[in-house]
Amino acid sequence: MASIFVNRLQFAPHEDFDTYPRTLQADCDQLASAGCDVVFAPSEAELYPQPQAFKVHPPADLADILEGHFRPGFFVGVCTVVMKLFQCVFSEARGPRHAVFGKKDYQQQMVIRRMVEQMAMPVNIVGVETQRAADGLALSSRNGYLTAAERAEAVQLSLALRTLARDALAAADGLPAQRLALEERALHALAQRGWETDYLTVRRRSDLQPPLVGDATTARSLVVMGAARLGKTRLIDNFEI
Repeated sequence: MASIFVNRLQFAPHEDFDTYPRTLQADCDQLASAGCDVVFAPSEAELYPQPQAFKVHPPADLADILEGHFRPGFFVGVCTVVMKLFQCVFSEARGPRHAVFGKKDYQQQMVIRRMVEQMAMPVNIVGVETQRAADGLALSSRNGYLTAAERAEAVQLSLALRTLARDALAAADGLPAQRLALEERALHALAQRGWETDYLTVRRRSDLQPPLVGDATTARSLVVMGAARLGKTRLIDNFEI
């Protein structure tokens, strides 16, 4: 089963809820070819028959940083709709035991995983690797906003993150002291190309906080994450290192 729903609760008033790409038939065709049995695509009136006054508020130390800092209230909307979608499906006698979320939305996956653990929900959150175009651009519905010239440029976000990852690993135990300088260098490189960058940062995978001494020398302990705007399109990406 796959769910498809453009969730108003996670969009700020100035964001692109009304213009967000909606390609239900194309999505259904691709899901059918991939072996999906059921597409759950409720309307807004069906999922929110009345104003959603009850909402799920994740902890600030995880949800008010990075994406949550630049998109206040975003993860309240995410948690509320995911909780509600789960409840709709679990109302059946034989509900799912696994839910799959892409790693491209790295912080979102972590927030949802923590919510499920805290609420003792009988579901295992499975993270799947980011799907990429041949040049390395992370696939996203918002890529459809890009002009041809912007599409050619868009891969620079992933390249900047790979460079930041390489520099972070090279810094080893000096990373906590050098992190801000490395991040600033990466931000400047994208800005020189015309990007408006929200963040390019090195974080611990465990809690998305800045790394401490020794974290860079611990295998598979870090993640580089970025969000930047190219023209009118905001893109995000990340790499585990």
